Amino acid sequence: MATKEKNFISVEDALEILSREGKQENKEGMVKFGINTEKAFGVSVVKIREVAKMVGKGHEKAQKLWETGFHEARIMACLIDNPKMVTREQAENWALGFNSWDLCDQCCMNLLDRLPFSYELAAEWAEREEEYIKRAGFAIMASLALHDKKAPNEKFLTFLNSIEKQSTDPRNFVKKAINWALRQIGKRRPGIMDKVGILAKKLAESDDKNARWVGKDALREFEKKSLSVKED
Repeated sequence: MATKEKNFISVEDALEILSREGKQENKEGMVKFGINTEKAFGVSVVKIREVAKMVGKGHEKAQKLWETGFHEARIMACLIDNPKMVTREQAENWALGFNSWDLCDQCCMNLLDRLPFSYELAAEWAEREEEYIKRAGFAIMASLALHDKKAPNEKFLTFLNSIEKQSTDPRNFVKKAINWALRQIGKRRPGIMDKVGILAKKLAESDDKNARWVGKDALREFEKKSLSVKED
């Protein structure tokens, strides 16, 4: 028996739902967390995901959503796009549109870490000067460490040079992403934490206060992870 094809809603209908579901208190909460609300409805990520399922996957639909410029629509675009159809040009153009850490992270965790060239992109963007593009480079590293379970540890150890080199960046959104990448790489699989821990200790003893924070915070998490493993 043939299965009934699901009826997906249009991009226009999705925007109407987002507009209707937007709440001022949500926007105020977003502002408190440092999220740009200049063109936002004030819709939770949970609701965005719900509407994204109603829209369905699709590269063209993702393009239309992104082009609206609305914060929530752009997050949705990252949820429904087809990674196999994303070009380097698109990745670059979308990254240039990052104006908030949450949009950056949602795009990295749901789309950019699934591209055929994700590892190259992470390494390249980690060297960029633009705040959110540099953050994206390290966010992709963290996401790959979390999602790419089959990748050998060596692929992640190559990221350590970038982490060390950029660890002195004083910008909060960059510094936190560097720390995130270091922690996720260290925790991804037994046998890698010792090697990553060497870098974390080196950074923790640095003369630079930003590098020290990156290293010390990572070491605290590694210690918790080690204790948890011993208790198990």
